[in-house]
Amino acid sequence: MNVVVQACADNKDEEEDAPLPGFRFHPTDEELVGFYLQRKVDNKPLKIDLIKQIDIYKFDPWDLPKASSREGEIESYFFCRRGRKYRNSIRPNRVTGSGFWKATGIDKPIYSNEGSACIGLKKTLVYYRGTAGKGTKTDWMMHEFRLPHSTHTNASNATFSNPKSLALEEA
Repeated sequence: MNVVVQACADNKDEEEDAPLPGFRFHPTDEELVGFYLQRKVDNKPLKIDLIKQIDIYKFDPWDLPKASSREGEIESYFFCRRGRKYRNSIRPNRVTGSGFWKATGIDKPIYSNEGSACIGLKKTLVYYRGTAGKGTKTDWMMHEFRLPHSTHTNASNATFSNPKSLALEEA
């Protein structure tokens, strides 16, 4: 498939002010883990800052899209270090101001198209308002991506989160 672009000198000023049509940031799970997260862990910068680094657990999920630079998008992507519930534990702390993120199901392995090796793990979390044991389930869902322990040593707390609203996604 070839793409042919023709430039027209007459409309050059008008075209420079126009927003880029058709640009959407919808990477696959393999791209999120194999490219973006791996580059972040390896401290390799990108020319365009598409994914912001924030502590998502300091925000309620309905406030997260405001922290993102892309307005009107249903999905938001963030880099976040996963906090620990206890200092000497690997148990994550996913508590926010109004509730908590609860893990559902098991970690789903993410495989590279180039081979059969597992390049990352994907965990699904659902947001509950209130406290653990007394919380009420909401329509907010988040996917947490992380590298498997065998591929990294110093980044065991690095996660990649993709919060989104199920209600907005269905609409």
